[in-house]
Amino acid sequence: MDATELFHRDGDQWVPTELSRGPWDRRHCHGGPVSALLVRAVERVPVDGPAPASDRDIWQLARCTIELTRPVPVLRPLALDTVVERPGRKVSLVAAVLRDGDTDVAHIRALRIRREAVAVPAAAHLAPAVPLAPPERATTERMTFAPGEETAFHRDACEHRFLTGSWLEPGPVEVWIRLLAPVVAGEEPSGAQRAAAAADFGNGVSGSLPHDRYLYINPDLTLHLLRPVVGEWIGMRTASWYGDLGAGLAESALFDVAGRVGRSCQSLLVEER
Repeated sequence: MDATELFHRDGDQWVPTELSRGPWDRRHCHGGPVSALLVRAVERVPVDGPAPASDRDIWQLARCTIELTRPVPVLRPLALDTVVERPGRKVSLVAAVLRDGDTDVAHIRALRIRREAVAVPAAAHLAPAVPLAPPERATTERMTFAPGEETAFHRDACEHRFLTGSWLEPGPVEVWIRLLAPVVAGEEPSGAQRAAAAADFGNGVSGSLPHDRYLYINPDLTLHLLRPVVGEWIGMRTASWYGDLGAGLAESALFDVAGRVGRSCQSLLVEER
């Protein structure tokens, strides 16, 4: 395994490394690395022309919707373009598209909200958030699913620690996930990038249908964050539901070491093999 990052920069293009490979087809990326790269792209979009990083830090990502429109090839240069769809001082809407040649393979649309200290009163009648036990109390479990023994994201670029459930047990889970490789060489992944990479596992870790009989693939991922993510670990309390006409939903409550930080949802295409 030579790669140490998920994506290698090649001029103004991005090449997914072996560490981005998914479990279903050795030629294609896992959705987690693609989602993390797209989040990185919208995080770096200034509102009005080029801006230093200190000016970009006035924004926090509140919502990201990622559309995985085509299989994203491994080891092939991809173009990545960004745009400001709605500039503003307090709320900004930005987007990015990832292309394989002339083909769009993934999109993101993100809502950014300005950072400003707001004192939330104790009597705000917030819904209770049952915390997750810390990662230190969870059991590490390495996913050994296909493709063979080749380098892949789910096995070599992240760590899974289960509090309840397992890769091998169908149904809801509580799991902590930590990204082990940078999205881009020389950069510490942001909390939002870590959350996106982890949240794409929701349908897989909470799968309730037999793997050998059914597919339940997510063509999208929507991530809501109520504050910046703290630390390396992303906790997920995750469950899946399936309709009887080929659609489903995987939903995760997201945590970090400081507590509840957001939620994620995935639409699912459900079909028999």
